[in-house]
Amino acid sequence: MIYPKIPLAQTVIQLCKAKNIKHIVLSPGSRNAPLTIGFTHDPFFKCYSVVDERCAAFFALGIAQQIQAPVAVACTSGSAVLNYYPAISEAFYSNIPLVVLSADRPEHMIGIGDGQTINQPNVFKNHILYSANLKLDKTIKEDRVLAGVLKTIEHKLEDMLHLQKDVQQINETEINTALNIALTESGPVHINIPFNEPLYDRVETLTVSPKVIEPEEKTLELDFETIEFCANDWDIAERKLILVGVNGPNDIEQKFLDVLAEDDSVVVFTETTSNLHHERFFPGIDKMITPLTADEFKALQPDILLTFGGLIVSKRIKAFLRQYKPKQHWHVGLQKANNTFFSLSKAIKITPNQFFRQLLNRTTVIDSGYNAYWDKIQLLRNVRHEAYVKDSVYSDFKVFDILLKTLRKDSVLQLGNSSTIRYAQLFHLPNDVEVFCNRGTSGIDGSTSTAIGCAVANSKPTTLISGDLSFFYDSNALWNNYIPSSFRIIVINNEGGGIFRILPGHKNTENFDYYFETKHLLTAKQLSEMYGFKYQSASNENELISELSAFYENSTSPKVLEIFTPSTINDTVLIDYFKALK
Repeated sequence: MIYPKIPLAQTVIQLCKAKNIKHIVLSPGSRNAPLTIGFTHDPFFKCYSVVDERCAAFFALGIAQQIQAPVAVACTSGSAVLNYYPAISEAFYSNIPLVVLSADRPEHMIGIGDGQTINQPNVFKNHILYSANLKLDKTIKEDRVLAGVLKTIEHKLEDMLHLQKDVQQINETEINTALNIALTESGPVHINIPFNEPLYDRVETLTVSPKVIEPEEKTLELDFETIEFCANDWDIAERKLILVGVNGPNDIEQKFLDVLAEDDSVVVFTETTSNLHHERFFPGIDKMITPLTADEFKALQPDILLTFGGLIVSKRIKAFLRQYKPKQHWHVGLQKANNTFFSLSKAIKITPNQFFRQLLNRTTVIDSGYNAYWDKIQLLRNVRHEAYVKDSVYSDFKVFDILLKTLRKDSVLQLGNSSTIRYAQLFHLPNDVEVFCNRGTSGIDGSTSTAIGCAVANSKPTTLISGDLSFFYDSNALWNNYIPSSFRIIVINNEGGGIFRILPGHKNTENFDYYFETKHLLTAKQLSEMYGFKYQSASNENELISELSAFYENSTSPKVLEIFTPSTINDTVLIDYFKALK
């Protein structure tokens, strides 16, 4: 087999292999050539070549999101490294294991005006779980030895061998530490790797055999005092609100969900990204709480707020819980507990399944009426929702109603940010559709790349629903040779950033149109054709229904459906919707 000659490159590659990191997303470059040579010549690794580093990192994030295991990205030195930052910050706040391998120049070549050189060590320090800054291999050039000067440098050679042994040991420890943290703490790590020239030399035999340090196994258990305290308070609380953020499909055991659903003192609020379903739960939070009066908000105010999962989309539930604070807020989960509502009282570091297994064995169902009262409110909301949808005009709102009813069974839905995820929150989604969205930083910059990574890693067919600005912003995502033919993109083109019409502000002015909404006349047609996607479009309800009838059928290429909607009425339709719910 072919290996890079540089010992440091061999060390990185062998330890990635030992940690079972199979997916490697490479971007072309010279300084990272030793890594590229090693990864691509070893059949253990599944390698991808993605030119744009920002897209490459989000593509890797999409794979890691699905396989729930570390995925590595590797790039050359200089500004290429910085293009990883948006995906790294998303991975940091979404708890996704991303391993960043950045090639670098030797330390003595930094800060002297050399090309493709920046200060790479610790460059992601505010959004990374660990930064490993490796040391350059210590070597003596072979031509000096071959020139017959070996005797004059024997003592230097011995010193150099000792130095290299020390360097090798330091590098092995750092790489092991970084990879173990990615594995056990589910987040991004950065390994900065200096290489000296020559970069392209190869060997057929490994020259180093790095030590593999296994990650420490941590047994997480809830101590007796804490679980007894929780159980006692749970038993006497008449209003218990469970709020679930971003959560993986099938992460929570169904038996616990069933017990919670039957407890009349418990209300479970879920979001589109929660991937939890039960007929007695409460999806569509904004639909539920936006029309409430002050007295109704007081009636909803919980004694105990229990949260688990990732970040929350709904701004309205955040505003409610910040104003009508719970007496106690418990957050359950292995990752950081955010004090989102300024009332966090307990951060319980075990999995939700472990917590419910211990809690529900110690508690009893009490008479309350909390769930029953809000269940009646929910039924009323659903009746008024259906009435409004039936009579609503063609708009973004109407389009989402149609789209979400026609998704493929047993499929994956990736949602863009801003208005896309917020519209999706208002509608019922089929229970067999898995939903994902980059809610760590809530940016529009990598939705398409993430969705393509997801489509590559998940055997289920994937659909991305995106706004127009998000789609055009990440259009380099389509420059990708691995997109399955079952992949579908739906672009809702309302000629600008529709979210800014929904948010408070001065609308329908030249300043607003140009600097906020960012009006444009672009379409996805030419991009789709350039990248080999089959393109379809619709401009009204009848066309949309017609185009969807064949959109999901098997094809030899992925497809784009661009839906043109009016740009000026969407905010009015949405505002009137919330009024109609009252």
